[in-house]
Amino acid sequence: MMMMMRMNCNGCGGGGVEDEYVRRHHKHVIADNQCTSVLIKHIKAPVPLVWSLVRRFDQPQKYKPFISRCVVQGNLEIGSLREVDVKSGLPATTSTERLELLDDNEHVLSIRIVGGDHRLKNYSSVVSLHPEIIEGRPGTMVIESFVVDVPEGNTKDETCYFVEALIKCNLKSLADVSERSAVRDRTEPIDRMPIEI
Repeated sequence: MMMMMRMNCNGCGGGGVEDEYVRRHHKHVIADNQCTSVLIKHIKAPVPLVWSLVRRFDQPQKYKPFISRCVVQGNLEIGSLREVDVKSGLPATTSTERLELLDDNEHVLSIRIVGGDHRLKNYSSVVSLHPEIIEGRPGTMVIESFVVDVPEGNTKDETCYFVEALIKCNLKSLADVSERSAVRDRTEPIDRMPIEI
């Protein structure tokens, strides 16, 4: 189940578990000149495995295909900065990003872009991971939301489309890396696991 869906944050609130997770973890203050979106990806790998990749603020290139290099300044903690080099082919070369939130209990990561050579001004994102059962095995629902300024000369739709395309690529890569690792660590389906009495 490699489903990805887009939800407009303004449309959140129709009920359902996804909406509840979005309300709880994906709060953004949105100005008139900004756009926002929420994307959801279902991954056939358990939360601890997926989280072990997502939480690595210091090594986003483990699953983000557009990043060639990352250097973190100082200790890894809230407020830490990372300098990211972007692979050629994108309209960017570098990005300076700050760690806003890293919650190992709730599995939530938030970053904010604070500088660099690109057009994503005032960009911030939140990624949250939630356990689910996919085909009888432990799986992960990944929710990623963002807010960003709309650059001069672009529409909100164009800006959202561009950022969503990058996030979809990252989430697909995250799923590929996680699922390959999960297959190596193969666990029995939940309904076939022995029950202890």
